Amino acid sequence: MSLAVLAAVLILVLIFAPDVLLVVFTGLLVGVFFGGSADWLARRLGLNRIFGVFVVIAGIIAALVMFGVGFAPVVADQFEQLLQRVPEAISDLRDRIAQYSWGDALLARATPSALLSAEGGASAAGAVTSTFGALGNMIIMLFIGLYVALAPTIYRKGVIAMLAPSLRSQGKDVLMEIVNTLKRWLLAQLFAMAIVGVLTWLGLWAIGVPLAPVLGLIAALLAFIPNIGPILAAVPGVLLGFSQGPTIALLAVGVYVAVQSLESYVITPLIQQEQVSLPPALIISAQLLMGTLFGILGLALATPLAAVGLTLVRETYVARYLEREQPDARSVGASRR
Repeated sequence: MSLAVLAAVLILVLIFAPDVLLVVFTGLLVGVFFGGSADWLARRLGLNRIFGVFVVIAGIIAALVMFGVGFAPVVADQFEQLLQRVPEAISDLRDRIAQYSWGDALLARATPSALLSAEGGASAAGAVTSTFGALGNMIIMLFIGLYVALAPTIYRKGVIAMLAPSLRSQGKDVLMEIVNTLKRWLLAQLFAMAIVGVLTWLGLWAIGVPLAPVLGLIAALLAFIPNIGPILAAVPGVLLGFSQGPTIALLAVGVYVAVQSLESYVITPLIQQEQVSLPPALIISAQLLMGTLFGILGLALATPLAAVGLTLVRETYVARYLEREQPDARSVGASRR
């Protein structure tokens, strides 16, 4: 009965305020990151866990300040150049396509109004800009993450208390497994993002694509969204490659394909050998569903939500229901034959 009540509450929130649920889940991810980093410091340095959380936050602030002093002006200048040069590259690409007989028909179909509907644009922005706006949501995420990292026991006990007494022991185990799954996923994802950013930067720099550092940063950030993120990251790089000529554009495509292949088939499998591993078809399906329903924020959170859902199914329905069912006598006899 308690599980049915929790499920009903979640469904109602998803129907009437889905953006709130996504913001809260993002805050929980931030809390998992802060808490996991603090636990690592506590084990290595013998620090108190709460003190470890503040050390992690202080380290992040110091890194941001150093970045702001040393690199932010350069990155901001490159972003400004990127915003100026991408429209020029698009115009140059349109001129090149228009030279061919099939170019006019293709360009007519590739207008912004044909590619993006008003409804889709509103959906993509809605999950981020509703409630208190993007900046307000970011502040809320950070505070949720901070409070969860500082006192995880309070919130864990609160969730467990909503279960029936007979389910609380199992619920605690499942909740801990979900947290561990998110920790492993975050560790693997952050490491993969860093490698993708560096390799993209070096590859584009080597073939002569302008603004390679900022394109590498974009690739690293969008690598948070598997499968779809790398495609989005490749668009500005390939467009800037076209501004240098078709050969550079093809080489840029090769760089993005090579980095994505290396990330998908070498880096991520090596990192996730003992981490969380999700079937690619499940990730794509979750991205399609979440992106359609909740826009860009749903798309970004599709993978960790899929990891949580898979863990719930495995630890509750499969392990605690299906595996406890007694096999049918006929099926046992058939398997012996």
